[in-house]
Amino acid sequence: MNRRQFITKSSGLLLSFPMLTQAQNQKRGKRLGLSIASYRRGSRFYSEEFPAWKNALDVLDHCKSLKAGCLQIGVRGWTRDFAGKVRERRENLDIRLEGQISLPRKDSDIDRFDETVRMAKEAGATVLRTVCLGGRRYETFKKLEDWQHFRTQSWESLVRAEKIVRQHGVKLAFENHKDWRSHEQLDLLHRLSSESVGVCFDFGNNVSLLEDPHVQVEALAPFIMTTHLKDMRAQACEDGFLLSEVPLGEGMLDLNQLCDVCERANPDIQFNLEMITRDPLIVPVFKDEYWLTMEGLPAHELATILKWIKQHPPRKPLPSISDKSDAQRLAFEEANVRECFQYARKQLGLS
Repeated sequence: MNRRQFITKSSGLLLSFPMLTQAQNQKRGKRLGLSIASYRRGSRFYSEEFPAWKNALDVLDHCKSLKAGCLQIGVRGWTRDFAGKVRERRENLDIRLEGQISLPRKDSDIDRFDETVRMAKEAGATVLRTVCLGGRRYETFKKLEDWQHFRTQSWESLVRAEKIVRQHGVKLAFENHKDWRSHEQLDLLHRLSSESVGVCFDFGNNVSLLEDPHVQVEALAPFIMTTHLKDMRAQACEDGFLLSEVPLGEGMLDLNQLCDVCERANPDIQFNLEMITRDPLIVPVFKDEYWLTMEGLPAHELATILKWIKQHPPRKPLPSISDKSDAQRLAFEEANVRECFQYARKQLGLS
């Protein structure tokens, strides 16, 4: 189904939600994938039980132990020889590959971006996930003009990238990475008007920007090319609210509904787990600096999110790792990821 067909049929989408959300345990005919962001193994944390991976080949072997159907991982710096090894390994394991790639911020980045796309394609990736902003919008920008400059730079970066991915016949999916509200992301997509560029839909990020993911997914659905599947839990705090990724099924998201909308628009959509095990993030909605880039946001949107959070209090304390040793952190992380894969098989129909 292309975007125009989806939009034509979308008038009936809301009416189908009650039926869809009751369709528990349906078989989706695909396996849950893994975003590498679910793990923090590396130089930051050390554990003999969970040693750092050397490269993507090690992660693919770990995906086999999870019975994951896809790996989404950074591809920068891959040589043709290594890309060939990745292709061979993932084909033997029957695991799809999605790349993670940095945008060409300036003209001097174009050759690097082009070569990275080539190597990702050589390894078998057909979708490349990217972000426009590495940090969080409400923490990064201290002046309105800096936010406006970022918007201009992001547009220019996407224009550069679009030409290259179109030439190589791959898809570029830029994430809602605590930077864009849906209407802003849609503005970029409509201006680009390219079948080669779409969205990596993160199920939970935009709660931090006061958007309900169940509404957001409807707006972005025609453009969603891949996903970061996660569940979220929040609770009020002095400066606003705390926001955490939690194991699937322990949060406040209707995961089946979100998956259904994505699949209705794109039946081949890949669901990739992004279970980040960390301390809760503070979303400081009661501080003036939070609102610097939120031009004209109606007060009722803040009220709606705060009401939603109040109606879904945590059943247990939000996850925390600051009081854990490296070994405990990595063990907690692994347990959370495996719990999510088990839930996805039992409750989301992801075999």
